Amino acid sequence: MNKTANVVFIAAPNIGNLVPAVEFATQLTITYPNLTATVLVITTNRSSLVDTFVDSRSTVNSGNVSFIHLPSMDPPSSDKYQTSVGFRSLLIQNQKPHVKNALVNIMQTRSGSTNSAVPLAGFFVDMFCTSMIDVANELGVKSYIYFASPASFLGFMLHLPVLTQQSTELGGELKIPGFVKPVPVSALPTFFLARNEDDGCSWFLYNAKKYKEAKGIIVNTFRELEDHALHSLSTEFSDLPSVYPVGPVIDRRGPAGWNSNPAHEDVKMWLDQQPKASVVFLCFGSRGSLKQVQVKEIAHGLEQSGHRFLWSLLEPGKGDLDLPGNHTNSDTVLPEGFIDRTAGIGLVCGWVPQVIVLGHIAVGGFVSHCGWNSTLESLWHGVPIATWPIYAEQQLNAFELVKELKLSVEISLDYRGGEKDLVSREDVAKGVKSLMEFDDYGQEIREKVNKISQVSKKAVMKDGSSFVALAKLVDQLLADI
Repeated sequence: MNKTANVVFIAAPNIGNLVPAVEFATQLTITYPNLTATVLVITTNRSSLVDTFVDSRSTVNSGNVSFIHLPSMDPPSSDKYQTSVGFRSLLIQNQKPHVKNALVNIMQTRSGSTNSAVPLAGFFVDMFCTSMIDVANELGVKSYIYFASPASFLGFMLHLPVLTQQSTELGGELKIPGFVKPVPVSALPTFFLARNEDDGCSWFLYNAKKYKEAKGIIVNTFRELEDHALHSLSTEFSDLPSVYPVGPVIDRRGPAGWNSNPAHEDVKMWLDQQPKASVVFLCFGSRGSLKQVQVKEIAHGLEQSGHRFLWSLLEPGKGDLDLPGNHTNSDTVLPEGFIDRTAGIGLVCGWVPQVIVLGHIAVGGFVSHCGWNSTLESLWHGVPIATWPIYAEQQLNAFELVKELKLSVEISLDYRGGEKDLVSREDVAKGVKSLMEFDDYGQEIREKVNKISQVSKKAVMKDGSSFVALAKLVDQLLADI
């Protein structure tokens, strides 16, 4: 274990993929100081939040982690892709020559103490960067997948070749590895349901096939949370490389640690004035914005519930590939008089440091899009979730949380933000009440979440399940050099 080595990471150029990859690199190098990590950063003209994050991590103690910005390139021509997944995948593929040059330079870098090259033990690519496995193979470097989604979704992706041959009529159900119960078609990701209409599913199929070429797959989960899903990976897929559940890997500082904003202090001051576990927090992720009619229904539902709330309300991005932003005037999309009527119990704000909010003693529930990073953060802090999926694999995550793990309350399992999608104010109020009021069902969920919160912390401590999995991964890395 005294060997020194370097590992390299690359992730898709969006905050939801880069942050967990960097956080894993940080935790890896802090736990094992004999390892250093280099993160290759893909930059785009839409990556201001990514740039802010990287700049902040470059100036603080984040373990032995350094960053290399790859040369910027022109975006793919719009006639080459049909979805954001296609755009992102082509953008990543086009970086292959630059990634090869970066890896060669890293492999030739010499240690100041020994004047010999520090061996490159592994190249970690995220779930969308699998085309870089070709570069690693060309250079004789072992590649590993860093999978920032749940083990259940990994099972779904690996099962895609079979699923694409099956009937997926709405109202039906499918048996999918990683899930105990049959999964309703309505809970499947949009890219899969639209597989005959655009290029999204073909890219997921491509990535899933490449997973099997890696030396190992690191999953941001822990054994005690997804035992069935992890077990099914080893029993259902005989040709799968070793799987290492090392989670929960979360950025415990959150955006407050790298994207300071005076408005965040106002939010904290407001929370400080609220009773313990009295506030329901609504936040739909970095890509989560809702149409105006849905915003109004949420507002009416919150009023009907009578509960205190903190609502991170974002307006849609100007283009299909643009991230949502803060409203310049949220009054224009909310019901008339809503802000005045709820002034004593609610606060509507823009982007907030989610993980800091979830850790505040006043927060007692979380209406969430069920992104996996957000889910792990919420479980870590013992805050129960009411599910409201929007995009990516979030519908599957919501199904797992509500139906399989029984760790969440259901507002919706199949919302997608389409023209016909609308969660009524009555359903919003019902979900919030179920989450925040201590009836038998809500109390059962809360007790389970508190228990899994404690278990999640033990998992990453010495001799915990994820700590042991990480040690096995490091043994494998060092055995290969």
